Amino acid sequence: MGSTLILIPAFNEAARISGVIADIRLAVPAADILIVNDGSRDWTAQIAAEAGAIVVSHPFNMGYGVAIQTGYKYALRHGYDFLVQIDGDGQHDPAYIRRLLAPVQAGTTDFVLGSRFHGEGSYRPPLVRRIGMAFFRKIVNLIIGGKITDCTSGFQAFNREVIRFLSSDLFPVDYPDADVLITLHRAEFTLQELPVRMFADDGKSMHSGIRPLYYIFKMLLSILVTQLRSRSFYRKERLCR
Repeated sequence: MGSTLILIPAFNEAARISGVIADIRLAVPAADILIVNDGSRDWTAQIAAEAGAIVVSHPFNMGYGVAIQTGYKYALRHGYDFLVQIDGDGQHDPAYIRRLLAPVQAGTTDFVLGSRFHGEGSYRPPLVRRIGMAFFRKIVNLIIGGKITDCTSGFQAFNREVIRFLSSDLFPVDYPDADVLITLHRAEFTLQELPVRMFADDGKSMHSGIRPLYYIFKMLLSILVTQLRSRSFYRKERLCR
């Protein structure tokens, strides 16, 4: 079936991380768990290590995108065949890991995105966030010709080819959301979306304060750059990896 790595980016998640690890162990006991400790100022790294996870630590906070790419590079270097990405704050329900992994392990798709908008009892984000999600959902679906419902979801599963591709300089580390889906589509990876359950976060969102304006600007710029590059550029980059 191939080896699987569960990647959890974490920043100051000492209060939650042991519970998340325990729930993942119950869901997929054979998988390895990697915590990328992104410069936490609390006991996240120590608690994760005591819970039996592999821990890689950044010396200071470098941001979500850098943290998950550190996990991709670790997975690539250590020869994992599949990777599942899940948040460390308990927002994603580990019981759905097997559902996301199944089509990737079966070879029917390269990348699976977990959606909170498919009737699995997930929370509804605040109105402002829903408006932003709807805006980028329209853009993504227009470009890829698909029906993605949750293009900002960080609950994902993918194969070694995608791991290799996302470990490259083409990965947008600032805010890797909608632009990642477009990049993968242009590189001719197959994408699928499946329903999952998500719970409300604790408000520590990157979409708070003035950051939404910066997020919108960076995301639109990243999408524009992605669109300006030819499909052959992405195909070549994929084949060269």
